[in-house]
Amino acid sequence: MKQNGILRGRPTYLLVIALLTAAVLLSLAAAVTLGSVDISIGEVYRVILFKTFGLGDPAVYGTGAVSDIVWFVRLPRLVLAVGVGMCLSLAGVVMQAIVRNPLADPYVLGVSSGASLGASLAILTGVGTGLLGANAPGVLAFIGAFAVSVAVVALANLGGRANAVKLLLAGTALSSVCAAFSNFLLYLSASANAAQTLMRWTMGSLAGAEWPTNIPILVISLLGLLFFWSQFRTLNLMLLGDDTALTLGVDLHRRRLAYLLVASLLVGCAVYTAGLIGFVGLVIPHIVRILFGSDHKKIVPISALLGAIFLLWADVLCRVLIPGAELPIGVLTAMIGAPCFIWLMIRRKYGFGGGD
Repeated sequence: MKQNGILRGRPTYLLVIALLTAAVLLSLAAAVTLGSVDISIGEVYRVILFKTFGLGDPAVYGTGAVSDIVWFVRLPRLVLAVGVGMCLSLAGVVMQAIVRNPLADPYVLGVSSGASLGASLAILTGVGTGLLGANAPGVLAFIGAFAVSVAVVALANLGGRANAVKLLLAGTALSSVCAAFSNFLLYLSASANAAQTLMRWTMGSLAGAEWPTNIPILVISLLGLLFFWSQFRTLNLMLLGDDTALTLGVDLHRRRLAYLLVASLLVGCAVYTAGLIGFVGLVIPHIVRILFGSDHKKIVPISALLGAIFLLWADVLCRVLIPGAELPIGVLTAMIGAPCFIWLMIRRKYGFGGGD
């Protein structure tokens, strides 16, 4: 495995992990004090202390506008940003390894198009709303994302075992099919409100964050981190190719498919809670590889932590950039991510696995 990162050595790697973990906690502590509504830092933390430990006057910090804004609006969406950022970054790392392409992201295998089709069915035709109510777009988007991932695996295995190229081609084909059906439903829709709702959903938002939803997302993101961190040797082998792995006695076929499904589960959870948010799973792993090389023992945890920090502060910017309004987070991540990615590609070349 080619170690071509700027930052090298085990002490540096462990120090970065510790610093990024502290940065996530400090970012949560700082970001919760920021927002379009002017609330003093003291009030913010008195509300949190009361809600967490029961300290303070319940008549002042247990109810009211300040309590609701801090505990039910700001803090939940920041915690959700951490979970979603970790999910998207992890999925990006894994899918880039699966297809051996540093330009891949969680949506390259058709996952985003499947999610968009599911949401389109719920919003434009009402499918599932009778049973799921307001959760229908998120649930069907999750189902769509996961179903397309399974379909990609099945299609790539036709005519022989799946490999990186076949997975990429199958994902591209199914992505086009899902996008075509989504556009067809949008064209047939007679409801302008439904079309606007779908457009807002596809731009991504953390505004619907709730504590009952946040806990499962955090648990899933942490489990995903631990799982893929434990699989760093196999992920490193994937960058070298199937032939090299076979000479070492490792068959990557089943592991590649299993990793794809787990990564799609992470993306599906992120889509369910926050809609479509692009470029996180593309740019964050790209930056980490430039700094630390191609060893997934380093890439997996650092990408997860950096993705959490990035999306957390992106959400803060969405809330404060435009007074009295909120910028869709998917728009902001694209505005930041696309130029950064172009700059990274121009400024530096780096090895990906066994070659440049």
